[in-house]
Amino acid sequence: MLVSLLDGRFLAERFGSEPDRVIALHGWGRTRQDWAGALAGVGGLALDQPGFGSAAPPPAAWGSDDYARWLLPLVESLDRPVLVGHSFGGRVAAQLTAMRPELVGGLLLTGTPLLRAGAAPKAPLAYRVLRRAGKLGILPAGQVEAARRKYGSADYRNAEGVLREVLVRTVNEEYSTVLDALARYDGPIELVWGAGDTAAPLSTARQIAERTGGTLTVVDDAAHLLQPSLDAAIDQRLRALLATGTDA
Repeated sequence: MLVSLLDGRFLAERFGSEPDRVIALHGWGRTRQDWAGALAGVGGLALDQPGFGSAAPPPAAWGSDDYARWLLPLVESLDRPVLVGHSFGGRVAAQLTAMRPELVGGLLLTGTPLLRAGAAPKAPLAYRVLRRAGKLGILPAGQVEAARRKYGSADYRNAEGVLREVLVRTVNEEYSTVLDALARYDGPIELVWGAGDTAAPLSTARQIAERTGGTLTVVDDAAHLLQPSLDAAIDQRLRALLATGTDA
C-alpha cells in the first residue's frame, strides 16, 4: 500500500501493518518496488530515495551522508526501526546508523560497497586524453560528453543532471569513519550477501563483518540484485533482528 508520511515529505510502500519497524532503501537506479519480495512477509516501509522512482531529484550533488540527513526525520518519527539497505541504499543506512546510532534498532546491509575490492581501474587512455582536451577547451563539450557515454559505466551513462554528480561523489566516498562508528554501535548488524556479487564482492562483505562485528549470511545462488533466494535470506535475518535488535 502506497502511503504519504510526515505531511507528504516521504512517499513509501507499506508492507504489512503499523507500527512500522523496518525502513528499506533501494540501490542505485532502482526503486522501492525492489523490496516487495523481502518485505512481503515481515512488513515495513520501502522508500523511493530522491532522484529515483517517484521521488524528485535532490537539490544538489548529495553524498550518502546528505541522503541520511534527508531520511533522519522519518527515522526520528518511529521507534528505533531496523534500517535495511541494498547497495547505494546500504551506504545511506550505514551513514545514518553511524550518525545517530541511538535511533536505529538494527542494521541489515546487502551488496553494499563500504570497502573497495581493490584499486580503482584507471580510465582508458583514449578517454583520459579526450577528457584532458575538454578541460583545456580544445575539444567541444558535446564530444567530451560522447566520450563519457562511451567509456563510462552503465550507471554513469544512464544518470542525468544532478544524479550524475551524485553518482560520481558517492562512488568516491571513503567509509573508514563510518565503519569505526559501526564497530562501536551496540545494535545488531546483519550482512546478507550473494556469493556471485561482482559489484560488491563477497570478500568486502567479510571485511565489513570483521570490522563491525556483524553477522554474515552468504546466499550461494545470488549475485548483486535482489532476487528470490536473497529475498528469503533477508526475510529470515530481518525476523531475527526484529525479535532481538529493537530491544537492544
